[in-house]
Amino acid sequence: MAETKREIERKYEATDETTLPDLTRAPGVAAVLDRGVAELDAVYYDTADLRLAADSLTLRRRTGGQDAGWHLKFPVAAGIRDEIRAPLADTLPVSLARLLRSRTLDEDVVPVVRLLSSRDVRHLVDDEGTLLAEVSVDTVLAERLDTDQGETASWKEIEVELADGTDPGLLDAVEKRLKKAGVRPSTSPSKLARALDETTPEPSRVRPEPLGETTAGASVLAYVREQIEAIVRFDPAVRRDLPDAVHKMRVATRRLRSAFKTYRGVLDRTVTDPIGDELKWLAGELGVARDQEVLAAHLSRRIDDLPDTLLLGPVRARLQVWDASRRADARRAVLDALESDRHLALLKTLDRLLTDPPLRKAAHRDAPPVVAKAVLKDYDRLAGRVDRALTLTPGPERDLALHAARKAAKRARYAAEAAVPTLGKPAKRFARHLKAVQSVLGDHQDSVVARETLRTLAIQAHAAGESAFTWGLLHGQEEALGADRERAFPEVWERASAPKSRAALTH
Repeated sequence: MAETKREIERKYEATDETTLPDLTRAPGVAAVLDRGVAELDAVYYDTADLRLAADSLTLRRRTGGQDAGWHLKFPVAAGIRDEIRAPLADTLPVSLARLLRSRTLDEDVVPVVRLLSSRDVRHLVDDEGTLLAEVSVDTVLAERLDTDQGETASWKEIEVELADGTDPGLLDAVEKRLKKAGVRPSTSPSKLARALDETTPEPSRVRPEPLGETTAGASVLAYVREQIEAIVRFDPAVRRDLPDAVHKMRVATRRLRSAFKTYRGVLDRTVTDPIGDELKWLAGELGVARDQEVLAAHLSRRIDDLPDTLLLGPVRARLQVWDASRRADARRAVLDALESDRHLALLKTLDRLLTDPPLRKAAHRDAPPVVAKAVLKDYDRLAGRVDRALTLTPGPERDLALHAARKAAKRARYAAEAAVPTLGKPAKRFARHLKAVQSVLGDHQDSVVARETLRTLAIQAHAAGESAFTWGLLHGQEEALGADRERAFPEVWERASAPKSRAALTH
């Protein structure tokens, strides 16, 4: 079974003449304990075109030391990575292969680099003997395995890794002592990155821009690439059940699908429309889990806000049981979708889209007028839906019309946000106004959905012989919230629809 460890470390250059300074002078360090020398043998794997390295991921099979096995590292921030470990085996464990699927696209990973490291280890401990950090002086020999030449490189480096629970400020204190001794930070983020740099002078994977930077095609493709890379990046995060990962992946799929619709004048819709259908499917699979999470949190807050005297029956327990069963089903559905052939086919299609984009003639035109026209077209679509909704009397038909307007507001907002690099502050302001429209309509739609769920919970409670009073009370609160959002909407729309905001996009 795989386990995850948060790795917080810094690397430094070293030579044969480098010696460690007295690190007990770093605040909190009472002693430096010599733990001897470990001989490590690690083979790093990647696709033939080094996709993992291009995204700063490392996959290795290592023997020697106390953590022999398969290690997969995901970057979190500078100097911070999540290391996912699996037991030593001859072949890549399935648990790790699944986390790599959005990058490898089910291609085989092959050995690319072998690193032989002689690691001289020291432990920094406090006055109670608790481990604070591990400092190692590594003598490294790298051998390239995926080329006929078998290039080699060698170097020496110092690595300082925090122990779990240690204040990160210790790294600054240790670095201060090292710098005073003439030791400088490494220019390479990892051993693998250095090995690849020193054995292969060419970049590992470069996607050349097909157009000039000021063209509409370049503007649109930059945004499309950003969303595709987000989908790829959040795929393993969703599998790992990381916080907000489902939401972020779903947003990326929606943004990409919206971009295909907004910029039909730039990208050939005969190619992008089928992709958009698949993105809609993926967003739908992700949406079940996300919507359940949001709705349960919303209802839980509503219950917490009620005084105990109005909580009649096992209200919290019923909500928890309802949420747990639905959330488990949603989680299984998401994982099944990510493991499906359909999802893999979508990922491959998105990858090809970046290497061979389906550009139309408008892609070669100057970006600002093309982009502004697309944004304003989405606004016109939104305005039409708003006008219709505001002519209807409150009720189910108006609820549906406001929901349709909300979806149009989201698309127009995404279009404006995508236009910010091209149109600047006017697009940013316009997107902010549209976000306010989306927000007030989103609150209204949330109240509609919550009312449907509260009615279901009330029926279940009544059938079980429980009081339905609290569920009815909450239903009334949601009705009041929906009405309040309907009253607030015209003023929000008036600000968003001001002609000067739209005029600024074209000047």
